[in-house]
Amino acid sequence: MPAKSTTATSKKSNALTDAEKAALKETVRERKRTSRRDPASEREDGERDVREKIAEMAAADRTMAKKLHAIVEKVAPELVPRTWYGMPAYAKDGKVICFFKAASKYGERYATFGFDMAANLEEGTMWPTGWCLTKLTPADEKRIAELVRRAVS
Repeated sequence: MPAKSTTATSKKSNALTDAEKAALKETVRERKRTSRRDPASEREDGERDVREKIAEMAAADRTMAKKLHAIVEKVAPELVPRTWYGMPAYAKDGKVICFFKAASKYGERYATFGFDMAANLEEGTMWPTGWCLTKLTPADEKRIAELVRRAVS
């Protein structure tokens, strides 16, 4: 039987991409920052963070993110803006209800507008929780407003 090596081998894991690792690190920073926030300034700080993230996005993503931000503010003012995995999100009682993921974040061909577990979208035994977006039409904006309204009901 061959002897086992006692030297450590360095093997790089392919489990996460560099972008995914960066998003996880950003999430840890977000959670630390959020835990230290004064509850009275949570909305103001979250609004600033979301606007900063939107400003960093590629032009097409930024256009959609601005429209989505305005829709959420209008139809669900009770949701508190915040960042989640480095992307704009909106929470109720500390739980994310909906979020936007820019296509450019991971080099994907479409952006995503999605809903997390706290969203009230249950319908039967199966329902969608995310939508792929390449642009927003007026009909899309209307549908998203309806979904956000329902998600917080």
